[in-house]
Amino acid sequence: MNIDNTESSSQTQTQHDQHGRWPQAESVEDFRHNLAEVHARIATACQRAGRDPASVRLLPVSKTKPETSLRLAYAAGCRLLGENKPQEAYRKWEAMQDLGDLQWSVIGHLQTNKAKLVARFASEFQALDSLRVAEALERRLQAEGRALDVFVQVNTSGEASKYGLNPDDVPAFLRALPAFSALRVRGLMTLALFSAEAERVRKCFVLLRELRDQLRHDAPHGIDLDELSMGMSGDYEIAIEEGATIVRVGQAIFGARLTPDSYYWPTAPDGEPDQ
Repeated sequence: MNIDNTESSSQTQTQHDQHGRWPQAESVEDFRHNLAEVHARIATACQRAGRDPASVRLLPVSKTKPETSLRLAYAAGCRLLGENKPQEAYRKWEAMQDLGDLQWSVIGHLQTNKAKLVARFASEFQALDSLRVAEALERRLQAEGRALDVFVQVNTSGEASKYGLNPDDVPAFLRALPAFSALRVRGLMTLALFSAEAERVRKCFVLLRELRDQLRHDAPHGIDLDELSMGMSGDYEIAIEEGATIVRVGQAIFGARLTPDSYYWPTAPDGEPDQ
């Protein structure tokens, strides 16, 4: 994909200054309004980049939100929700099994002892960054008789507080993944630098796209690198301009979260990003 960053796209700013200010969605109509707003912004970003809006999938991120909010989002049309913590996601899955077509994407760091939960209920895992986790998921998925779509997480910001593989380590990691037949590799994922300086954020997305473009020529058989999951509530428009095929948007749909980001990134400094 050739992304043409026009002068207008280079002026796109982050919305990170909206942190904590997104109003809470408290009705189905609120969710419909917010979803429509996000889809409109996706379409505008695609227009700037010369892309088809249908090439971008919106993943609503429901982490920390109560079941009542998730049911409202479902009523507004959401059929796939993103969660960071496997235990929180598993509890919600158990409580909402009456919604048979609701699927779950786990987008946060996974400890090997939680692999059994993800293998049981998730349709997608977006934070694969170690062979130990790949092995644990493979073992549990084989026991469940299931397969799982996975994304390889890459640390494009260089921050020690973030999970993800160093970009230089991704080629060797991909070469090892065909050994895990229950893992269906769909693409790469990253968390950009959390900054109001849009060009610093953009560099993270450019790095992931260029890495993907380099790797896909020699990707092992069965390794699919078509997808780029990048961009969250504060920066998804920039991510789309740089080739994102999935954007993970939480607060712009559900409203601001009360739980601090340190709940999800315990060792991270202030300013860790929000979906």
